[in-house]
Amino acid sequence: MTNAPLGPTTTSSAVKAARTILTRLHEVMASRSHAQAKLNTVVEVIGESLDSEVCSIYLLREGMLELFATRGLAQEAVHVTRMAIGEGLVGTIAAKAEMLNLAEAAAHPDFSYRPETGEDKFHSFAGVPIVRRERCVGVVCVQHVDPRRYEEVEIEALQTVAMVLSELIANAELVDEEEALGLTAAQTGPEQLRGLTLVKGLASGVAVFHQPRITIEHVMAEDTEAERQRVYMAFDKMREQIDRMAGQAEFGVGGEHEEVLETYKMFAYDEGWSRRINEAIDSGLTAEAAIERVQQRTRMRMRQIDDPLLADRMHDLEDLSNRLLRIVSGQLGTAASMGLRSDAILIARNLGPAELLEYDKRRLKGVVLEEGSLTAHVVIVARAMGIPVLGRVKSLRGIVREGDPLLLDADQQLLFVRPTRDMAIAFDERFAKTRERQATYAALREVQPVTADGTRIVVNINAGLREDMPNLQLTGADGVGLFRTEFQFLVSATLPSRERQTRLYREVMDSAGAKPVIFRTVDIGGDKSLPYLRHDGEDHEENPAMGWRALRVALERDGLLKVQARALLEAAAGRTLHVMFPMISEPWEFDAAKAVFEGQIAHMRNLKKALPEAVKYGAMLEVPALAEVLDILLPKLSFLSIGTNDLTQFLLAADRSHPKLAERYDWLSPAILRFIRRIAAEGHAHNVPMTVCGEMGGRQLEALALLGLGIRQLSITPASVGPTKALVSKVNLPEITAAMAGWLANPPADMRGTLMAWAVERDLLAD
Repeated sequence: MTNAPLGPTTTSSAVKAARTILTRLHEVMASRSHAQAKLNTVVEVIGESLDSEVCSIYLLREGMLELFATRGLAQEAVHVTRMAIGEGLVGTIAAKAEMLNLAEAAAHPDFSYRPETGEDKFHSFAGVPIVRRERCVGVVCVQHVDPRRYEEVEIEALQTVAMVLSELIANAELVDEEEALGLTAAQTGPEQLRGLTLVKGLASGVAVFHQPRITIEHVMAEDTEAERQRVYMAFDKMREQIDRMAGQAEFGVGGEHEEVLETYKMFAYDEGWSRRINEAIDSGLTAEAAIERVQQRTRMRMRQIDDPLLADRMHDLEDLSNRLLRIVSGQLGTAASMGLRSDAILIARNLGPAELLEYDKRRLKGVVLEEGSLTAHVVIVARAMGIPVLGRVKSLRGIVREGDPLLLDADQQLLFVRPTRDMAIAFDERFAKTRERQATYAALREVQPVTADGTRIVVNINAGLREDMPNLQLTGADGVGLFRTEFQFLVSATLPSRERQTRLYREVMDSAGAKPVIFRTVDIGGDKSLPYLRHDGEDHEENPAMGWRALRVALERDGLLKVQARALLEAAAGRTLHVMFPMISEPWEFDAAKAVFEGQIAHMRNLKKALPEAVKYGAMLEVPALAEVLDILLPKLSFLSIGTNDLTQFLLAADRSHPKLAERYDWLSPAILRFIRRIAAEGHAHNVPMTVCGEMGGRQLEALALLGLGIRQLSITPASVGPTKALVSKVNLPEITAAMAGWLANPPADMRGTLMAWAVERDLLAD
């Protein structure tokens, strides 16, 4: 069979020529020849088609790139010439998994001359990686005597050839699949990635992608028209999904998110993208291979453009390409639906709370996100589940591969990919120390937290899920100081019915037994938007934490609060109900919320329904303004909780999720400590129990400061109960109270450092 070279050509003729190449390759693949003979024929086909004197194929063998077949170079070099990953132009292509197109090969800094090949007379060079299961397993390259850059259509033809070679290599088992799980220093060597700690903790396991990439098993199409119809249907389905996503109430009207979605939709409806996929099908590729071919080309182009905005757009197109691949292949499930087979670290761009809860909690050890923020719903749920989370890890998908061993150190903001033996040993030592401390803390389960001077401190846990309740017994905590009822709303696809809410609250109280549970009414809105609950007149909020949320939403939508009140009252029949209202800024809001509950009590009494023995009402102090009217509010309360997470960012005007303000969000700021001391003093004066809820109370140094400010009740994460009990047993309250009074009267330049030195001198803190 004769074939005219590609050369510079129009799109239609390029497609025709590419199809001719594929047709010839199809004949090669279908022949009864052995693998080496097929490779020998392939290099001849490509060399002729691209009018190149040289075409060579290098494959991975025993960690080295070996010349397997060539047209134009010395045949004696076949199976003799070998180069390391990153060595020479071929090694560079393999190391970076990127193509090269050079008019003068010797001018490239990575050029490495191999005399046994006889390549000294060739000037131009182009090569593309051969990728199998997301791994580079070889390189196909062409060379020419005359200095020239290869045309774009020629590079696309090479990429198509590389996809076909990937299938041939797999079927003929020319490379070891296990060895091909990694190739380059960047793909097999150890990597250390840095991110943002979203939930602290240590974990180890293999990398599992939440949305697994599709493995393309068949490259060449038997019926191009059938493949085209598959793509058309997939495009229609994908566009329906995008339109539905854009129309969800959760996004509201206006704002930056709308622009992002419009850009996303623009890609989904981009005729140029769909046309390029169709052209790839015309050349003889299957639907999956055509999508992947276009995706590979887009990646290579975008990597050459140093523009952050365009990089973000590439991320959108990558996401859409993966979505289209999943649809066309019929592989729509996440890793959760397929089940985890071993201890795993989940890798995702972003994750919803309901998606996290789908995973087997026995096998899921950690989560790493390309995006993510401290206030994301999934972070709240992960913290409650005790799963460490690292967010904002750049280049995650480009470095981590499915099945890679990972060590997650969220405490130090690090992810170790394919760790060395020394890394693993050091990590295991840290892990062992952590487990030893946990064992020590577990031994304190039955020990009451009493200070060295004999003062009983109340240590409660925070919860929000039914699954959290066993921690009450495991830690020996005094009760649940904060049950976040919004978790049920966040993980539900629809508004939870009264029956569902009642069942949850009853099960929670049954699990707690005689220990008290303080239920905080639902805190939704702001940054906790629900797709099924649209707020009237909702606009994009620049500061959602300070916006239309929590009790503000509940009082406006009193039907929501009435249903929750009824559910809580029914669940607590015959018991004492502790209920707390969040985000109160003025006393009238507490009065209005309490009136809703009292109205439901009266209604239930008329219906002869069983009622709680007593209802104790409390408030959460998060808004600083409430501190100015505590003399009015405190006489109405059974208890007051200080929500240090929101309170601190409001007092310091420092968004806790903003990386540049992280150092300013300091709980040991003298201003924060003085404020809490004033609140504690007012609570004691009115004989109203005061509890600090939030992360501040769960850190040993901060907890020490709180004890010195007069706080005698803490509500913290279950993991913090043991360390806090250990601290409490060593503390002399009069001593820390006097020290805090002195420091706050004349604050040191470094309050944190001063308190740390004081605590270390007295051996109060755990290692």
